[in-house]
Amino acid sequence: MAKLKKAVANRRLERPYTRYSKYKNKAFVRTIPNLKVVRFDMGNLTKEFGYQIDLLSKAGIQIRQESIEAARQVAVRHLERQVGKQNFHFKIRIFPFHVLRENPLAQGAGADRFSTGMAHPFGKSIGRAARVERMQPLMTVYTDKAYLKPVSTALQKAKYKIACRCQITVDELKSPIN
Repeated sequence: MAKLKKAVANRRLERPYTRYSKYKNKAFVRTIPNLKVVRFDMGNLTKEFGYQIDLLSKAGIQIRQESIEAARQVAVRHLERQVGKQNFHFKIRIFPFHVLRENPLAQGAGADRFSTGMAHPFGKSIGRAARVERMQPLMTVYTDKAYLKPVSTALQKAKYKIACRCQITVDELKSPIN
């Protein structure tokens, strides 16, 4: 398997010419890589919780799906060990729609002749990314007051897997009026 490039190579927001359609003549991108984010909702999905803890992005950026999946795994593992499976609802709030493309360079002898020309080639699809605006929530955890500290620690660990500066906010949810 090929090694991933550093996140700095794909994090700049660019104009997305990555339209994918079920009609072949309307699709700019012929194939889309498989989605690597396994689940978007985890924990107890039925219980009403009193607090909402968000992980917000401090910049407009593109976040690759591998980074989202790594952050999800770290956060959920910490939550399941420290809080228990029934005491939280973890939700990923972004989806990797954007298709990343790359124009592969030729390697070996005489490659300099093949690598010239085409200033902005379209390229082959190599992955997917989520386009995130400034102060957009990336992940949200719903829980009770007793578990606020371990939940914020879990989001702190997830923050290290994402290639941008993030902020954690805690909000108390209003109970629904009957």
